Amino acid sequence: MLMRTDPFREMDRIVQQLSGATGTWTKPTVMPMDAYRDGDMYVIAFDLPGVNSEAIDIDVERNMLTVKAERRPAEKSDGIQMELSERPLGVFSRQVMLADTLETERIEASYEAGVLSLRIPIAERAKPRKITISSTSERRQISS
Repeated sequence: MLMRTDPFREMDRIVQQLSGATGTWTKPTVMPMDAYRDGDMYVIAFDLPGVNSEAIDIDVERNMLTVKAERRPAEKSDGIQMELSERPLGVFSRQVMLADTLETERIEASYEAGVLSLRIPIAERAKPRKITISSTSERRQISS
């Protein structure tokens, strides 16, 4: 069997465990995310692998979007002994300030394969539009 050893990763893991860097309700861990525009929608995707969908909480107050999730340790049963535990446990949280050009009352959320996706429609007033130019064909003399 081939075993890859990364001493720096192991030191980081030990420092996180000793410093309590795993998420708690008082000090949540930040979750990674991507944000992009897809046509008339703004999409935000959060990585939350191993989190049960019932443990995810999404709130919007004014233009502040808050996502909280909690990953609990697996239920211990007789005969199971943990050999290695590198996946972070505890609370994950992320706040995102949304623009006024998004319709926050129409957010759609889905959770699939450990990714929470939020689709937020872009408001009509924020969509690009053409402005027509009107002109008069007659010439006017400027008088002083």
